[in-house]
Amino acid sequence: MHMNLARRGALVLAAAGIALGTAAYASSASASTTAARPHSASQAVTPLKVALIAPSATNDLAFTQSMYSALESLKSSEHLTISVSANEYVVSDAASIIREYASKGYNLIVAHGSQYGSTIEQLAPQFPKVAFAWGTAGATFGLKNVFAYEASSNEGGYVQGYMAALISKSKVLGICGPIATGDAKLYVDGFAAGAAAAAKANKFKVTAHEVYTGSFSDDSLMATCAKTFVSGDKADVLTGSSQSVVGAIGVARSDHLAWFGTQWNQSTLAPSNVVSSQVYNWDPILRQMFTAIRGGTLGDATYVIGLGNGGEKIQFNSGYKLSPAIKAQGQKLITEITNGDITVPQ
Repeated sequence: MHMNLARRGALVLAAAGIALGTAAYASSASASTTAARPHSASQAVTPLKVALIAPSATNDLAFTQSMYSALESLKSSEHLTISVSANEYVVSDAASIIREYASKGYNLIVAHGSQYGSTIEQLAPQFPKVAFAWGTAGATFGLKNVFAYEASSNEGGYVQGYMAALISKSKVLGICGPIATGDAKLYVDGFAAGAAAAAKANKFKVTAHEVYTGSFSDDSLMATCAKTFVSGDKADVLTGSSQSVVGAIGVARSDHLAWFGTQWNQSTLAPSNVVSSQVYNWDPILRQMFTAIRGGTLGDATYVIGLGNGGEKIQFNSGYKLSPAIKAQGQKLITEITNGDITVPQ
């Protein structure tokens, strides 16, 4: 059942007066995410100035931390000077900061959030010698100095949704999404599809409730979403996407429920409740961007990470007592998706 918070008028969510945001992203030709070879000590490597603009903190255990950590891990080998502007969830403020970095001649500006798409589309033509990257979406807007990147989060979502359906005793799952766009929507859809596949294969019924809070950053809305699932729908397994999931994870921890994470390993937030996390690894596509920029190509390519190319990995939490049979089923699905034996619906 796909529900929108604004339509749950009888619930406490309605009191928040939520105005749901909508966004769309276009697809373009995908580039391979094979990692570029590390530079040898004898190679002369052109240093690059890279700016990261992100909607949340660099230690959010979610979206922003995945990109920040990737850039930091490549700082030495790729000879990077990195500047970070975090917690820029107000798009107009972020636009001013992006313009400032571009005016200072940064080689690459990474606008890490689907909400920044229109800003990049407007600013990139004004700075043709600066490379811009944004995600998660597939649109380069036909601009020669814009890279786009996506995460096939539906793949890990499918694996975890399948396991969630097997774990659940009530056979009711709660999925808290932020805004129905980009990797957030893909994850929600993939999780629900995985749960449905498990129910079909094992001949039982499962209900996967979906709610979008309308915010990537509001922890309280995520907490309210999770509480509604638990108290009203009797969900005993929860999941969600975006940096605001800390609110929902808190509910899972206090109510002793299973949680499935995405974007980053979230087991530190609830060591006994997190079953597994889909973790993003942006290193391969960043290396490709750096190589392209050094070769004179500033954009017009889209990169996609997934289970098959190592850009996404499922990390199981040893602190959660997961049935060996269910874990084995999850690992089997990972292999089948990686090998192309299963095509996860989008």
